Amino acid sequence: MKFLKPITISLSPNTEKDDVFLSFLILFMPWMWKSGKAIRELENKFKEFLGVKYAFSFNSGRSSLLVLLKALGLEKGSEVLLQAFTCNAAANPVIWAGLKPVYVDCNEESFNVDFDDLERKITPRSKALIVQHTFGLPAEMDKITEFCQKRNLVLIEDCAHSLGAQFSGKKTGTFGRAAFFSFSRDKIISSVYGGMLTTNDSDLALKIDKIYKSIKFPSFFWIKQQLLHPVLFNWLILPTYKLFGKYLLVIFQKINLLSKAVHSKEKVGKMPGYFPKRLPNSLAVLALKQFGKMDRFNEHRKTIAKIYRDSLKDFEVPLDFQQVYLRFTVKHPKAHSIIRYFWRKNILIGDWYTSPLAPKDTKADKIFYIPGSCPKAERLAQTTFNLPTHINITKEDAEKIVGLLKSYGNKGN
Repeated sequence: MKFLKPITISLSPNTEKDDVFLSFLILFMPWMWKSGKAIRELENKFKEFLGVKYAFSFNSGRSSLLVLLKALGLEKGSEVLLQAFTCNAAANPVIWAGLKPVYVDCNEESFNVDFDDLERKITPRSKALIVQHTFGLPAEMDKITEFCQKRNLVLIEDCAHSLGAQFSGKKTGTFGRAAFFSFSRDKIISSVYGGMLTTNDSDLALKIDKIYKSIKFPSFFWIKQQLLHPVLFNWLILPTYKLFGKYLLVIFQKINLLSKAVHSKEKVGKMPGYFPKRLPNSLAVLALKQFGKMDRFNEHRKTIAKIYRDSLKDFEVPLDFQQVYLRFTVKHPKAHSIIRYFWRKNILIGDWYTSPLAPKDTKADKIFYIPGSCPKAERLAQTTFNLPTHINITKEDAEKIVGLLKSYGNKGN
């Protein structure tokens, strides 16, 4: 039956047997779903790990960013600079906070913000810059910090991809005025949904805390959806994926037994009712379990990335620079054809990002993205694909992927 299970990049990738069993057990303990000691324990571990004074847990990175933007108290309509070649999850909280996202093009080698375009896009209305450490490759934080100081911009780090990464010996998430992290289903650590907001700014922390105390936990129904995710994926959907598991996934999402990673409202710039919310205790328990594995996870990612890098000499592969390789991104003029080729073979390699603002069915005009405004990001969206590096990818899996890629190239497809 093993041939029915796909090699996948994003379908519950980090979960191991003990994570799945833990989620299954918690399903039968509804009294610990919302409040509990795991929340504070996770926040304290984050503060200790990053060496920061304050950490606030939320049910997503989106909630974290939204609360941060509200706490900053920026004037309505102020511009927030952020890069294209990203997800609508980075842009939507800006809109929900009553601010205007302004998209900056990205560097085609690092996939991070392009400084020349950043200079062109800044205006007197620009008040903050959100820096994304794309795919776990740290942005050039020395240059960015200096730029923000000179231009009086609030520096916000988007560390959704980069938990554990370092720039010049300093952890990502410790350079800006604040940083936010994501624990969603395909990040460095995963609790299906989850996020953290960190800062060293005492005044800002007081404002964040005030908002934090005013919001509630998600509903029991929503929490149950997340707890079911690792169970249904690992015990039912993935083992039968090639036969009927993919159809079960669609059905389970259709009947709301499972939630989607991105709500349909988000694709048109609207906010689902489960944002912003606190991180429920049940998901904090899952996140704590994963947090304890983070170093092992990241070392494994580096090992798998080395296999790809050493083997794919004829492909354009990412810079090798202090990164944690959330995904290993490859450039190829026929990237989308390669993605389809692999999917036909039950190897679900990644499509971050097949549009400058993912998912590809996001209505760009609703998220204030102007087609043609970020040509490098648009070009990368057509010429990149991702290879999996997570803990459930074995060396044999990586070698199989490499072999198929070489075979594809030799056929001149």
